[in-house]
Amino acid sequence: MPMRYRLLEHTADALIEAYGRTLSERFSNAAYAMFDQITEVSAVRTMGEASISLSADSAEQLLVDFLQELLYLHDTENLVFAEFDVHTDGKTLMATVRGEEFDKNRHQKRAVVKGVTYHNLKIDDDLQKVVLLLDV
Repeated sequence: MPMRYRLLEHTADALIEAYGRTLSERFSNAAYAMFDQITEVSAVRTMGEASISLSADSAEQLLVDFLQELLYLHDTENLVFAEFDVHTDGKTLMATVRGEEFDKNRHQKRAVVKGVTYHNLKIDDDLQKVVLLLDV
């Protein structure tokens, strides 16, 4: 499996570079990277799923909205996700995400992700990556 993402050097927050041949794959890997900051994603069982449908004026706005929606589900329903089936054209997004409720006995709490910022946000189709900053 190719590398999904890497954590870049940043003083306080989590600067992530997520990869993928398609925009959909990059969005999926960005979501994976975000939840991997929250907990060890490999320990998350895919017992339940949620569907997300969004639209925005730009791919950047759509990525932020998507990740913020996932954070909302995490914060309000205590859910963590490990699988992200994303379909996007950069203006609309349909996603099915799979995971479970956070279990402090099985899941290690890594970081509290407070939000997704527009600072340093970049979607690069030529290099097949997205760069985003998570407020932790």
